[in-house]
Amino acid sequence: MRVWLAICLVITAVLGAPFQTAAEAKPLVIVNKAINKLALVRDGRIEAVYPVATGVNADLTPEGMFTVTVKAKHPYYRKKNIPGGAPNNPLGARWIGFNARGTDGRIYGIHGTNNPASIGGYVSQGCVRMHNRDVEHLYERVPIGARVLILRSNESLYAIAKRYGAVR
Repeated sequence: MRVWLAICLVITAVLGAPFQTAAEAKPLVIVNKAINKLALVRDGRIEAVYPVATGVNADLTPEGMFTVTVKAKHPYYRKKNIPGGAPNNPLGARWIGFNARGTDGRIYGIHGTNNPASIGGYVSQGCVRMHNRDVEHLYERVPIGARVLILRSNESLYAIAKRYGAVR
């Protein structure tokens, strides 16, 4: 048994395969509706914090732990038949859809906006809005399968991330 353990340690050292925890393997996006802030947690630390807009009332933006299921650049706005990239498209530059309330990631999402003045407010019909430059940054760092936690809390973003095992 000791010989086998020693062989495994040598192979790991030679190949340079670092040990990764579950928190490091998949990013966690935290949306705190109490302060309308979104935190990106990767590799055991809060990498970025962004201002967001959430639902016009507390029930519209769903709370819970979700999974990113779909991503799109210049998303098409189905409700009003507006092509992606159009200046009047309210979804902005990117769509990061998650599986809230039994949906497939095409109903609830984190997205950009054509109304940057709305960021920070309670204005959406359920989605999480971001400045386009911020959602573009987030889009590149959040893969399909990443976790999205949405809640309303008086705790700091760090305390929330720690409670969910996402920070060291």
